[in-house]
Amino acid sequence: MTPIRQALLALAAVTIGCAAARAQDYPNRPVIIVAGGAAGGPTDVVTRIVAESMTRHMPQPVLVENTAPAHLGAQRVAQARPDGYTLLMSNVGLAAGATLFRRLAYDTAADFAPLGLVSDAAMTVIARPGFPAENFAGLLGELRRRGNELNLGTAGLASAANLCGLLLQGAAGNRATIVAFRGTAPAITELMAGRLDLLCDQATNTAPFIRDGRIRAFAVTSSARLPGLPDIPTTTEAGAPAFVMTTWHGLYAPAGTPEAVQERISTALQAALREERLRSRFADLVTDPATPDRASIALHRRYHIEEIARWRPIIEAAGAFAD
Repeated sequence: MTPIRQALLALAAVTIGCAAARAQDYPNRPVIIVAGGAAGGPTDVVTRIVAESMTRHMPQPVLVENTAPAHLGAQRVAQARPDGYTLLMSNVGLAAGATLFRRLAYDTAADFAPLGLVSDAAMTVIARPGFPAENFAGLLGELRRRGNELNLGTAGLASAANLCGLLLQGAAGNRATIVAFRGTAPAITELMAGRLDLLCDQATNTAPFIRDGRIRAFAVTSSARLPGLPDIPTTTEAGAPAFVMTTWHGLYAPAGTPEAVQERISTALQAALREERLRSRFADLVTDPATPDRASIALHRRYHIEEIARWRPIIEAAGAFAD
């Protein structure tokens, strides 16, 4: 063995030893989860519930910081030191953003270490009071016939509302006039007032208004009906099997974070997702905690790449890019 080869092997041994030591000591200071999006939004709410629960399974507190817009939060984490102290909570918008943003300061597929999926929330396809359709098939018929005479609300191109809207227009084979809002809360207000025709939004946000009859719900985008909205059919039941979507949330570390540290975080996350307190709070939000397999690192890694691939042709066909 040459002296150079011996030196390289010695350096590698030292590096591995240092990484193992860091992982063994982890965490020895607070862990920050960057919530991609504004304070008070769905990602912020989910992140704070999860952080509170994870703190009970870590020797150091897990804190939350908001960074908006969401892609800047992702950029911050992608460029952070890969030591497990700066994490990202993001959602389906992270995967879609790989295509929506043609100039990003990070590689969505390569610059993150998925640590586990956290939650799944179905979207609801909703309309203003008096919308002239009896069911989801009728709604698609109106959109197919009238197209841009109807207006469809979004909360920005990278929002779940917009992605759901793309699927809705794809199912109808026609495009509506898009009206962008800063969040879905003002869009729901306009919908209730009859000034907006259609909207896709998380059941988390819409369930109270659906229950009291202030907005009309035509379908939920999950594979099964929601316990909180049992009378609303799924899009599959209503004849659109390709129109299935959940607003998932997932936890990420920067790529290069030691495997032992990733496993430590994932273990704490899975313990948090088993807590009855967390599960009860998620139920109040009409969102489901990730099952143990979906909360695993291995499945999240695959799902992350699959979701990037899923949204690319949908976004490219719409030609609706964010830059």
